[in-house]
This record gives sequence, structure tokens and C-alpha cells, in this order.
Amino acid sequence: MYWQKTFESQLEKFLRPEQFIFNAPMCEHTTFKIGGAADVLIFPSSSEDVSKIFRLVEMFDLPCVVLGNGSNVLVRDKGIRGAVVKFTEKFFGGIKCDGQRLTACAGAKLKDVSICAADNGLTGLEFACGIPGSIGGAIFMNAGAYDGEMKNAVASVKAVNRNGEFVEFSGASLQLGYRHSIFQENGCTICEVELILQRGNVDDIKSKMIDLTQRRESKQPLDMPSAGSTFKRPKGHFAGTLIDKTGLKGLRIGGAMVSEKHAGFVVNTGNATAQDVLALIEEVKRRVCEAHGITLCPEVRIIGEE
Repeated sequence: MYWQKTFESQLEKFLRPEQFIFNAPMCEHTTFKIGGAADVLIFPSSSEDVSKIFRLVEMFDLPCVVLGNGSNVLVRDKGIRGAVVKFTEKFFGGIKCDGQRLTACAGAKLKDVSICAADNGLTGLEFACGIPGSIGGAIFMNAGAYDGEMKNAVASVKAVNRNGEFVEFSGASLQLGYRHSIFQENGCTICEVELILQRGNVDDIKSKMIDLTQRRESKQPLDMPSAGSTFKRPKGHFAGTLIDKTGLKGLRIGGAMVSEKHAGFVVNTGNATAQDVLALIEEVKRRVCEAHGITLCPEVRIIGEE
């Protein structure tokens, strides 16, 4: 890459060496354990880092992708050209609690945020205790489970736009809906999230979290790499139920398989390529549509070079 040396010298001005990797295999940085290499993978440790990264990317005219925990994404086999900015708990995962107000940096794991809330006697995030993503990704997708969703807890978000400018949003302005937020259209990147929760009984909160965790572990294929739920819920139906009724549990293409434990999950049996997963998604969509007249839409984000 003709731009690598110059770009690297610019990154070194404000990031530590461990905060960026060139030619980074994305199979090591997604929960699906699939994907080709990114030209450069960058781990910011502050909103100021994010601002500088975006200004630098703009200066070099590079495409840029932003990821949280990498839990709701499939990276194609040829990888990602340009820069990937990834928020992790190691570099940008701080969590603070002040009364009923809980503030988390974008890389904080959603599970850890829900545990912090429980430890402080705050209710409203129990549903999130088993969702394998970051708080930033959870807002981006308005993550939800067991009749709970981020929409009910978020008070405000601090973000950075692609010009490197700092922007703040109120919770009411985020257009949070089913697996949707304003950030999917406005190009801004979530850096810090403020939640307002309700007071509750610590024992009751933790008991509910234990129950939800047990239910999740009993029903979902958590022992195999996946991106979480593969398909969005069709109106009036459940994707997993439709796939199961079509007899597709265990259906395989290459190393990708419809989970035998929960039909709503496509899993990596160990050597799946992105092409295997994409082909399986299309086959599942075709057969479900043929059997039930319903077209499934992927929930997983598909990124990278075709």
C-alpha cells in the first residue's frame, strides 16, 4: 500500500504502537471468526483519538469502517480496504455510575455495563446481560432481547462525525426502532453513552439476570462462533421458527451451518468462509420464501470487498 508508511508516521503522533495493526486478519477481530485482512485496524482510546483518526482518514481519502465488538458483522473473504476503527474494552471501555446515571465508553461490553448497573442497584438493563456486543454497537442497532431494548434506557450520546467534529444527541433524537438508530444514516460514530436507569433491589435484579442467562444458554449456540441472530424478525413471526418449520436446522454449505440448537443462528463449524455464510443465507431465504411466502432480511452487517 503506497500510503502505509506516511499514514503510519501520522498515527504514531497520537497513538501507541499497540493501537494499530496493518494487514490485520479480521477473523481474529469478529465473533464469527471469519474475514479477510483489513488494510489497517485502529483502536482509539478516547473521543479525541476518534476525531484525529477521522481527520487523518479524510486527509488520505481512505474508506473507513467502524466496528464495536465485531459481534453483529460478517467480513467478506477479501477483507476491508482502507481503515477499520474498532472500539474495544481494552482501550476504550470505561464505565462510571453516578446515582441513577450510568456512563459508558463505546468499547465497554454490554454485559459489563449491565453488571455494573446491577451492582449499583439499577434496573432496566437486565435484558442485556447476555448480548455479546459493545455499548456503542448496542445503541447503533438498538439492541434488544426478552422484551427489553436500549431505547428505554439511553439518555444521550456523545459522538464524532466524519469531519472529526464532536456532536451530542439526546436519547429522544436517536430514532431508535427495531434494530435501527439514526447512526445508521448520519455517519456519526458513537463514543460515549449516558443511560438513566431506575432504582431496584440488587438481589431481584441479579436473580433476573441469572434467569435470562440460563434461558439464553439453554436455547442459543453460544459454544460456536456466530454473529448472533442472523435474520431480523419478520412482522408477526420469528425468523428462527420459520427456518425450523422449513426443516433447515443442520443445513450446511461448506463450513457454515444453520444451528441445530437454534435455527435463527448461522454458525461457523470451524473453517467457514464468508462466501459459505452468504450462500447459506441466500439458500435459507429462498427455501423459507418458497415454503411460507415470507422474505427474510439479514440482521448481520455484511462488510468488506466482494
